[in-house]
Amino acid sequence: MAALTPISRKPLSVVLPTVAIAGGFLGMFVGAGQDNVLLGIVIGAALMAGLAWLYINVLDNERVARWITILGLAAIGFFFAGITGLIVGLLAGWFFAFFIFWLYEGRYRQKLLPYMTAGQVLWHYTFRVICGAIFVFLITPILVVLPLSFNAQDFFTFTPEMLRLDPEGYSLKHYRDFFTNNEWQRSFKNSLIIAPIATVISVTLGTLAAIGLSQSHVPGRRAIMGILISPMIVPLIISATGMFFFYSDIGRFLEGTLGMNKNFVGYVKVVLAHAVLGIPFVIITVTATLVGFDQSLTRAAANMGAGPVRTFFKIQMPLILPGVISGGLFAFITSFDEVVVVLFVGSASQKTLPWQMFTGLREQISPTILAVATILVVISIALLTTVELLRRRSERLRGLTPA
Repeated sequence: MAALTPISRKPLSVVLPTVAIAGGFLGMFVGAGQDNVLLGIVIGAALMAGLAWLYINVLDNERVARWITILGLAAIGFFFAGITGLIVGLLAGWFFAFFIFWLYEGRYRQKLLPYMTAGQVLWHYTFRVICGAIFVFLITPILVVLPLSFNAQDFFTFTPEMLRLDPEGYSLKHYRDFFTNNEWQRSFKNSLIIAPIATVISVTLGTLAAIGLSQSHVPGRRAIMGILISPMIVPLIISATGMFFFYSDIGRFLEGTLGMNKNFVGYVKVVLAHAVLGIPFVIITVTATLVGFDQSLTRAAANMGAGPVRTFFKIQMPLILPGVISGGLFAFITSFDEVVVVLFVGSASQKTLPWQMFTGLREQISPTILAVATILVVISIALLTTVELLRRRSERLRGLTPA
């Protein structure tokens, strides 16, 4: 590795406190696992600051320091926590060996503008640390649920076998229970019936509403937009209460006057209620897509003799399709994950997957919930990945990013 000039190296008064803070942050988590957070912070800060002083003043060889740190922290982690500690030690050793020399040799400025002040550089990295901390705070509950779903015991906590990464501590029994239990499968099928139909209704009505509200001659556009997206703003319990009374009257009319099957009417009420919740997401995403839409294209199509319907499907729809699909995916996720409204509007025959999870938590604390939660997380990640790909495609089509 080519060494930087001595001028670029930072004084120990800057390096050691920074490394100590990072070491104390790591020690806080290790100490929490040993029921002594304060001691973990002190030892972590002192250990990392001492290693930094040793590497800079005595060793001054990043490659050797890297291997010493990796192997040393891995050995300490294995001694205290087995295989799990070994993995954490390897990762921590790699990071701190890199971090010490990255900071000491001033490599953090290599990709920054040369005229940035010390305060601007500090804020640049502080902002990224804050964003990373928020991300960890949001993602940690999901990371906890995923391994717990493979617990071989009927517990909601990590067993000693799991912490040791012992294969005996892991099992697919909760997933087998989900795919073989009639209650779980019936609720899963109900969700697969209700969510797609509600999504189709939401996409159809939401897209038409967004296109209409994009026209400058429509009176009261802001007021209409506020009303249409109100289900997204109003507390869900209030919306659910209103839907209960409204759809009860519709249900009585469909059953008493038209003679429809009670079970079918229950599905109709839940589908319509979920469609109402999904329409605001479609309107917002399609409206955002229409912001960059060139209205002269529709006028040119009209001048060429194309009718409104043909113009929509041949001109508008291909260009706003990413926004339509994105809105549809959000509407699908909203319907698939919703539990409050279906509790008010639906009956036992329309019990959805979130409803079954709620029942499992309230009545029997079934660990199968963890397996179902993992499946829902995987589905949500796949859908959100699709949304991001469609967003990038939309920007390319609108010329906002290069192809």
